[in-house]
Amino acid sequence: MYLDFHGFREKPFNLTPDPRFVFLSKNHKEAFAHLLYGIKNRVGFIALTGEVGSGKTTILRTLLSQLDADHYRTALIFNPCLSPTELLQNISREFGITNHTSNDSALLDPLNRFLLQQNAEGRTVVLAIDEAQDLETQVLEQIRLISNLETDREKLIQIILAGQPEFIQILNKKEMRQLSQRITVRYHLQPMDFQDTVDYINHRLKVAGGKERDIFSKRSLKRIYAYSTGLPRLVNAACDRALLTGYTRDATRIDSRIVAAGVKDIRKNMSPYSPKRRFVLIPTTVMLAVLFAGIIYLKWDDMTNLFNPHQQIRAPGGDQSIADPVITGEELFRAMVAELGKVTETESARRAFNQLAGLWKVPSISENSKWNPSDRMGHAAEERELRVYRFSGNLGALLRLDYPAALALTLPGIQGKRFISLVGMKNEKLLIDPPIAGRSSLSYKELEKHWSGQGFLLWKDFSNLLTRVSSESKGNQIRRFQDLLREVGAYSRSSTGVYDDQTLLAIKEFQSSKGIEQDGIVGGQTLMVLYRSIDRFGVPRLTVERK
Repeated sequence: MYLDFHGFREKPFNLTPDPRFVFLSKNHKEAFAHLLYGIKNRVGFIALTGEVGSGKTTILRTLLSQLDADHYRTALIFNPCLSPTELLQNISREFGITNHTSNDSALLDPLNRFLLQQNAEGRTVVLAIDEAQDLETQVLEQIRLISNLETDREKLIQIILAGQPEFIQILNKKEMRQLSQRITVRYHLQPMDFQDTVDYINHRLKVAGGKERDIFSKRSLKRIYAYSTGLPRLVNAACDRALLTGYTRDATRIDSRIVAAGVKDIRKNMSPYSPKRRFVLIPTTVMLAVLFAGIIYLKWDDMTNLFNPHQQIRAPGGDQSIADPVITGEELFRAMVAELGKVTETESARRAFNQLAGLWKVPSISENSKWNPSDRMGHAAEERELRVYRFSGNLGALLRLDYPAALALTLPGIQGKRFISLVGMKNEKLLIDPPIAGRSSLSYKELEKHWSGQGFLLWKDFSNLLTRVSSESKGNQIRRFQDLLREVGAYSRSSTGVYDDQTLLAIKEFQSSKGIEQDGIVGGQTLMVLYRSIDRFGVPRLTVERK
């Protein structure tokens, strides 16, 4: 409603999480550092607590997106309302471990083998569980037992438990002392201070395409901070309502009085209706129902066309191209379950692989071939001179890679995962295959809501550099790598063929410029983005419209 009035491309203060708007305050960065320390030092258990709306889930998503799939295997459990057996089944599913049993010991055995295999291959396994304050005592005990899977020297799995302050009280209970004593790294996320709150607001305004001007006065910012106490979710609510109030008052600059009015509306809407008000609304509701029924009776055909969610809508002006049907979020979810559930997990993975293979112009996997995506996908990619990159993270991190990807969906009532392919971007929409309910595109919010955060990409190591570029390497491989860095403007010296400090600095600067963790490691993610940044390699991309 107020976008054009204030000069935005999109709403800057949506309450739903959007990875493009991620802002890490000082406290968020400190929490991030604690989690990363615990993971890299293999402490076993890490606890992250904070008030509702403080940004715990944002930190978890950002962290997992920064962990390179070449060195980490990650899983994020959102639904804590599980039995111990259901928890083990969800963990196995997230890590791609195939099993068809409901016996806890039988579920632990393949998980243990998976952890030992990942440890032998030099990878760290990270399990993050959100909303930990809702976990039952039996489930917490099961999590403690999972942490017992270890070698003589180190823990095989790093477990992050994130929850509200009530989780601290749970850990302080006598029966929880065994688990509590094992949590050696803890961090309680405090709200943002005033300066971080101002920086957070300005960051979101900029991402939303706001004009280069001070929309909020200094006094209005202080009032927003006083209401929100620095909690991001409340900051969003206050700013959104203030912008709407400014629009209704024809005010392009938001002062403290407009913020006060907006906050008053928020608090009023949070208050329950009085009995008197409910009594007044009853006859009004009945009258509206009668009126609406009359309209439906007289205009049934028009109403049918209006409310049929699967009707094909033709573009105006004689253009016969067909737009995506307009359906609700609940209808979209039901369609995902119904349509994707028609095929098996293996067949869904095969189709997704073939969709990506087609973009790379390599042969597809035939229908009659017998293959298990868990252990044959990498082999199938190698046969086509490609590699598989196992992705785990948020949508923002995936879009920064700018590669077509197969996204894993976990759907209720359906065993295993189902895949849709993200094949492009157009007009702020994400193009998908296969279409869902006749729709070939989804919005950022729709995809983020239903996606598990897991998936895979296909990529090509054109110069055969993976695992051959390290701090102790010399020769032609390093020389070719330095040439590539120079081609993207990250390295200005001559190609020495020696992995020296200048080469390491160039790698970190390149990683920083592309939103990759600055670890100086030349892994799959760094090479993927490097090749994609050079036009001559012809890498399939999301941001190039396909013909």
